[in-house]
Amino acid sequence: MARKNNLKIIQNASTKQTKVAIYLRVSTSYQVDKDSLPMQRKDLIAYCNLILGTDNYEVFEDAGYSGKNTDRPAFQEMMKRIRNGEFTHVLVWKIDRISRNLIDFAEMYEELQSLRVTFVSKNEQFDTSTAIGEAMLKIILVFAELERNMTSERVTATMISRANNGLWNGGRIPFGYDYDPDSMTFSIREDEASICRMLKDDYIQNRSLTGTARMLNTSGHLTRAGAEWTPTTVWIIASSPFYAGIYRYNRYKGTENRTINPEDEWVMIPNHHPAIFTLEEHEKMLFILEENSRQKNSVGKQCKRTNIHIFSGIVFCGKCGNKLTATPGRKHADGYRTSVYSCPMKRKSSECDNPAVNDLIIGEFVINYILNMLNAKKTFSKIYTPEELERHLLHGSTFSDISHIEQDGLNDFFNLLSRYGSDNSFVFSIKKPRKKRAAVNPELSALRKEKEKQERAMQRLQDLYLYSDNAISEKDFILRKADISKRLDDINAQLGMITRNSDSILSDEDFIKQASHLLIQKELQNKEYIYFKNLAANVSPEILKAYMDTILDSVYMVDGQVSSIVFKNGLTHKL
Repeated sequence: MARKNNLKIIQNASTKQTKVAIYLRVSTSYQVDKDSLPMQRKDLIAYCNLILGTDNYEVFEDAGYSGKNTDRPAFQEMMKRIRNGEFTHVLVWKIDRISRNLIDFAEMYEELQSLRVTFVSKNEQFDTSTAIGEAMLKIILVFAELERNMTSERVTATMISRANNGLWNGGRIPFGYDYDPDSMTFSIREDEASICRMLKDDYIQNRSLTGTARMLNTSGHLTRAGAEWTPTTVWIIASSPFYAGIYRYNRYKGTENRTINPEDEWVMIPNHHPAIFTLEEHEKMLFILEENSRQKNSVGKQCKRTNIHIFSGIVFCGKCGNKLTATPGRKHADGYRTSVYSCPMKRKSSECDNPAVNDLIIGEFVINYILNMLNAKKTFSKIYTPEELERHLLHGSTFSDISHIEQDGLNDFFNLLSRYGSDNSFVFSIKKPRKKRAAVNPELSALRKEKEKQERAMQRLQDLYLYSDNAISEKDFILRKADISKRLDDINAQLGMITRNSDSILSDEDFIKQASHLLIQKELQNKEYIYFKNLAANVSPEILKAYMDTILDSVYMVDGQVSSIVFKNGLTHKL
């Protein structure tokens, strides 16, 4: 499929009719009066006809504009229409007609390359559709990059010089402080500084970033942004020398994917501003942080974390709605290590009292519920009411505490089975009408019908793009596909689905997930009950997780029990 898409793009590019954007610019009224623009226009039109072999062109001209930047009306209009796919070539008199700033030109040229638009300079004979033209422009771009790097070095040197002189180089004002831009001085903000001191005292005493974050949240304190404290926000204050009155600059190299510079390159200005912590308190917190880090690394070396958390990203707290956090649990005597899922709100602030639960509880419930769905599908010819279907779905000791399944979800599944046959296909991919429909909430029924309609529309659109003799353009395909995907996403959200994945074109990853169904179903065939621990021992965790990710959208837990399951087709069973 990918090869077919690529072939289509290449064919479209090769058959697209040549259309040239001619750009003209002169910067002074003298040049304009001396017919510079008419002369440029005449020569470039002739170049179009004789060299490029086309009379399909459009002229954009900026008279009386400087070349110091690209902030010119005709140039901006031309670039807008190039981005819309109207032109295949850009033709100029000389490169400096675009800009005398090499960085501006380099940025424009990189954009033209990404849009597959050829750049031609008549007087300098730069035609990027030829090897020599491409090579010459690359030389220009090398000098443009050199200019960028030299500018960056000058800026860095200036900033370091300012820091050495005790001047602040800007950025977010640290929590606990105010900054006066007129006097260029920091002052302590007492309402926040008192929280910093609480943080410091608790961390030195208890030596736990998580514990300190929980203490601050339980006490009702928030960050400046109004958010709850996390181990990371606690670490920022505990590790920063700023709170000991020290201004540190040039610790990191770059702003993205930052690496730490050698310590001898750091700028450290003591007594730069009023301190909230003493130097001894700051160094004590650094010592604890380093000691905890060493212990953590030591444990990490002894036991490699090879756990794959099968329900990670799927399990949610039924009380507060947060996604449960997965961590490795205890190791059993037979070598199996459980995954433990806990609510982050309980961990951070104890606001949520939902207890942690391990994957044996979740897995035993979910896999046997799916097994019961498969078995109900196989025997559906003998099931005549939603109540009978409910008994099949709640068959087994795992479901002894479940009194009933919410009626809408149960009826929805009954109708789904009624529409499809009882062959050996998976329950969400079958077809054949049968049986009287059960009553379902009209809104839910309408949503499911609209979902099916949009999925059919997506399939027809893909077939039209990939296989039709009168194929639509790639641009139309992308726009229409995005429109359908948005509608599907909205419907899925209304059905209670959390995962947004309305794209039905299979990627490699999706193919592996689909293939995993076959492997799992071999384990489910002709079984009345599945022990999840045994299943996890016989099927690789990667395959098992792929299966769960493909079938399940979300599972909600309340007090250690599954309260509802949402499947990837929007079917929701509340228990």
